[in-house]
Order: sequence, then C-alpha cells, then structure tokens
Amino acid sequence: MIKESEKFSNSSIFEGMSSISALIKAIELGKNDRKILNIIIDSEKKEKKSREISFLKAKATTHKYNIQFAERAEIDSITVGSSHGGIIAQCTERTIPTLNTEKIKNNGVYFLLEGIEDPYNFGYSVRSLYAAGVDGVVLSPRNWMSAAGVVARSSAGASELMDMFVCDPVDAVNLFSKLGYQIVCAGIRDSVSLFDADLKKPLLVILGGEKRGISRAVLEKADKIVRIDYGSDFGGSLSTAAATAVFAFEILRNNPKS
Repeated sequence: MIKESEKFSNSSIFEGMSSISALIKAIELGKNDRKILNIIIDSEKKEKKSREISFLKAKATTHKYNIQFAERAEIDSITVGSSHGGIIAQCTERTIPTLNTEKIKNNGVYFLLEGIEDPYNFGYSVRSLYAAGVDGVVLSPRNWMSAAGVVARSSAGASELMDMFVCDPVDAVNLFSKLGYQIVCAGIRDSVSLFDADLKKPLLVILGGEKRGISRAVLEKADKIVRIDYGSDFGGSLSTAAATAVFAFEILRNNPKS
C-alpha cells in the first residue's frame, strides 16, 4: 500500500478553509508567490458552506481563480485526507528562495529543521514555530514543501505564512555565524538544559528528526548543545514536532514580544 506522504509527495492541493484562507492571506501579504488556480466545492455543501463560498467568490476577482462544483467522490479522489470539509484549492508551486545574509533579520530567531521524515511532522513543527513568533525556517535542499497541501493542512495554514529559505545546513550555519547569531543544536552529548541555557536573540536553533537527527558537520559548528529535561525516567525521545514546540515557546519566554 502506498503511504499518503509518498502518494502526494508533490501535491499542491490545499484542503479545507483553514489552509485556503491562510494561503490567500499569505498571497495578499506578499509572503509567497503561490497562485490559486481553481477552487473546487462539494456540490452538496452549497447551502451549508454559503458563508465560505461568499468569501471565496469575493476574493476570486482579485486572485483570478475559477470556482467550480463537483461530487464529493471526485474531490476525495484527489485529496489525501477526508477532513477537507468539501472545499479544496488547486494551486501552483511556491518558490522557496535561497538563503543569503540580506534575507536574515537583525536580532531574529530562526529554526533549521534537518532530517524530518514526513510532511505531517514537518507541518506540525511549522505550526508551533509560527505560533511562537519565529522569524523564519531554513530548509535543506531536500525538504517537504513539495507536499505543500499536506504540510498546509497539518500546520493549519502556517506553512504558507512562514518565511522559508533553502540552504545547505552547513552553509546556513556559516551565514548566521557571520551575522553574530548564536548557533544552538538540540542534543544530549555535552549538553546544557534548555531551561538553564542562554537563549537570548539572535538565535539559529537546529533540530533533527527522530531517526536521522542532526548531522555531525552541523553539530561541530554549534555554540552550544541543548537538551530537553524530562519530568520522569523516560529513555525515549520526543517527536520532532513536540520538541520544536518546547524549544520555540521556551525561546519566546526568554525573548518576550514587546
């Protein structure tokens, strides 16, 4: 059986109003260059979704997309999940710019996510980062933004609003170091507790996936290795999404928004 993440690894179908609304907002804010081509609505939902349909029709002139109605079975045949609520959008791909020093904010907080195995975990991670006010996410050349629809759904649309950049992880660390950023890697060996660490901006935080983790070449460039202390004797590791949330909100606590 084909895994969902494999079947739709290059999907630009956005499912549900949360994802579509976030995309429209991101386009209007100039956050990315993705375009909506078609909105497809379950023909049986015309009455129930009248409010959403009115919103989409009002935006159609500006964004120049088509609205069409179709049977639920047709919609289900081109989507990954079943929680789309009868509204989906067919979209173009988004350009993820290459990172350079001009794109890095002064005194910011950025996360580099390395080795995440599936688009759902990636999307859940981005949701937490966006909610915590992180300035941007750095992706390795092999990343999950090709599965944009899956990522948008799992991130509740945050992936389209988040500033993202592509860069080789080692090159990214070198760029941030040149700008005076502290490089923090999540890990265990020779680590300090997250709750005792100096996490004042500017920061580049690097988290790895549960299986592959952070590469040695990146770890060797870290200013400090930081661990999450557990409240019980637990020998396992948190999911990347859970660890990302813990790191992101502890950093927010150390750098409250003015």
